Amino acid sequence: MDLWNGNSALKNFTNAAACRTTTLTTVALYMLGFFFIVFLCNFLHILLRNLSQPRVVTECIVGLFLSNLPIIRRHTIGEETEKTFQYIVEGGMILHMFVVGLEIDPNIFLHLPSKEAKVACTGVLTTFVMASLVTPFLYIPEIPNVTFNLCLSVILSDTAYPLLTRLITDLKIGKSDIGRFVVSASVHNALVSTILVSFGFIIFDPNKGFAYRRAKDVFVMAAVLVIEIVLAAKLTPAIMNWVNRENPDGKPMKGSHLVLAVAYVVMVCCFSPILADYNSVLSAFLAGVFMPREGRIAKMMISKVNYFFSAIFNPLFFFWVGMEAQLSQFGAAHIGTWAKLFFLFLIATAGKVIGSWVSGVMLGFHWQDSIAIGLLLTIKGHFHVYLAIMTWNMKLTSISTSIAMVFVTFLTIIYTPLVVANIIERARKRSPTQRMALQWLNPSNELRILLCLHGPQNVSSAINLMGITRGAADPGIMVYVTDMIELTDKIAATITHHSEGGDSVTVTDPTVVEMREQITNGINAYLNDDGDGISTKRIFALSTLNSMHQDVCILAEDLMVSLIILPFHKQQEASGRLNLGHSGFRHVNRKILRHAPCSIGILVDRGLGSTIVSRTSICLHAAVIFIGGKDDREALAYAGRVARHPREHQEEMKVDDECFADFYDRYVAGGNVAYMEKYLVNSGQTFSTLRSLEGQYGLFIVGRGGRVNSILTVGMNDWEECPELGPIGDILSASDFSVSASVMIIQQHSLKGELDGLQDEFSIM
Repeated sequence: MDLWNGNSALKNFTNAAACRTTTLTTVALYMLGFFFIVFLCNFLHILLRNLSQPRVVTECIVGLFLSNLPIIRRHTIGEETEKTFQYIVEGGMILHMFVVGLEIDPNIFLHLPSKEAKVACTGVLTTFVMASLVTPFLYIPEIPNVTFNLCLSVILSDTAYPLLTRLITDLKIGKSDIGRFVVSASVHNALVSTILVSFGFIIFDPNKGFAYRRAKDVFVMAAVLVIEIVLAAKLTPAIMNWVNRENPDGKPMKGSHLVLAVAYVVMVCCFSPILADYNSVLSAFLAGVFMPREGRIAKMMISKVNYFFSAIFNPLFFFWVGMEAQLSQFGAAHIGTWAKLFFLFLIATAGKVIGSWVSGVMLGFHWQDSIAIGLLLTIKGHFHVYLAIMTWNMKLTSISTSIAMVFVTFLTIIYTPLVVANIIERARKRSPTQRMALQWLNPSNELRILLCLHGPQNVSSAINLMGITRGAADPGIMVYVTDMIELTDKIAATITHHSEGGDSVTVTDPTVVEMREQITNGINAYLNDDGDGISTKRIFALSTLNSMHQDVCILAEDLMVSLIILPFHKQQEASGRLNLGHSGFRHVNRKILRHAPCSIGILVDRGLGSTIVSRTSICLHAAVIFIGGKDDREALAYAGRVARHPREHQEEMKVDDECFADFYDRYVAGGNVAYMEKYLVNSGQTFSTLRSLEGQYGLFIVGRGGRVNSILTVGMNDWEECPELGPIGDILSASDFSVSASVMIIQQHSLKGELDGLQDEFSIM
């Protein structure tokens, strides 16, 4: 008996150990699989980036593809796996819909109907009517069901507001009037449609084939839901305001207060699902809509959930979609399957386009703008995919029909870049043609500069650049001080979109906030002491390094600047030498040189920030290297600014001699600029002459190209370290040339035919 008990204990111990080992192995495999999914998403996103396809497209493709591989379905996906993913997706959708509701202001219904509201409601109405008339003939539910078709019509009328806002921002039309209009209209659309779905759930029970609920159940569910909304709208501000007062910005959040706030939000969201069996996803949305959006807690919830959604949830969500919707059961051989897919897509698209066109005619919009608005408002997102899969799980539709609905959602996204490209093309055609360069600047206009910074380390040199460039106080200069902020997943999670403003965003990342405050304080301190003739405006370019050049170029177009000034990607170390720098910003600079709509200057800062520059005193000896070519002429034009004289009107210089003679008459003859001329015959003499200038000047101003008299620079390209600086700029910026002379390398705007820049605020409507 004792021996038997010992064997049983040993056997139980062995089984337990084996179970733990299996569990750990399973967890490790899941983690490895997740990282593999993320890697594939990133890789495919790089391939599709040239097509301007958003990241959600790559996540959808990867998720559906991997989850339908036979080897994965055979060895990985089982009942327990499906349940686990089901719980994750349901939890994620609850968080997602809560944040969607939290970002929407329900008070938009309290104002007079705006143009955006009229367009949104017209689109919802036309799509709903069209869907209600057509869907009964598509036999989408397994058993003919009028109520289901009505609910489906509401879903087809909806717009994925969060996804559309992200796409509008990523595709660089957020600053346009049509971009702001579409985002604002999508807020109205999403709020109307989702509230209709939420209230429809009170009357119809989807778990019982959308049968009418008993009057008692309807009353109880409605009463509990009203109590939940009252708690969210009335009690929440008192609790959140107290937490915010106890935890002011800049101080760590107390753990107990954070737990209290989160627990309260969870309680409110779970109130109706627990007491009245209301849908938890819709309950979270309604609770979010009526909760206050202001305060530290709300911003923290939005940033954390958005980060979770973009970094973790999206790949898992589409993997779950692929698990539930096996593509092998799509039924591609049946014409009925394709008919459902085609007509659902046609209804969702044509309904919004017709509605937008009708309302656009009444509001006086151009027909092309109305169609573009309708196409953009067609976009569906995660919530619609989730509902499509749930209809299959509840046996309301066949698997092939649910897959067709998923594909319809996918199709409403992939054409978005084409619509945006058409919008931009039409805007460019309407824009005025101008030569955005210093050489052609009208003296009656102020000089507008886009001054880009990487961080507080660039502030001192930026201040002195403004000081030496301002010229006369009238007309003076307008400087748009622009922070170049790399968009990472961490920062993306802290972005808050303002639905009222459309394109306005706020970054709440503490590091970014602190950096921008340091820059602002430094600029303001200088302007308060010696800011006569200088006007500034603080903006930022928030983008990934791959598309940062687009942000900067679009800002330059929108603001109609004549000069972009970029920091060199290398920084000076304590020893005086330049470090290796940030290769990402080097590529940004090179792309801007190729695509900028105006002249560009790259500043190699080696002590310019320590120079004393003011209206009454200046401790700076500057030299302009003039060899020839349009870039050198632009450098000469900038030197006129450094000479602190207002520019006069100049016609375009076709000959370098004419340009230089004009410069000589204005600045050299007046005694403000010293002049030294060297006769050179080859690049060797050019190099030795530049060497002889070492230590004599604190700032060199040089054109990037010098393409006319190329015999004086021929062969220098062979040993260039940084080709983006040009041959002369590269020599002057080399560490073995000087440790104290800064260099401004200027490239004149290349006017190829008509300049197709954009008007201020990118207005086409």
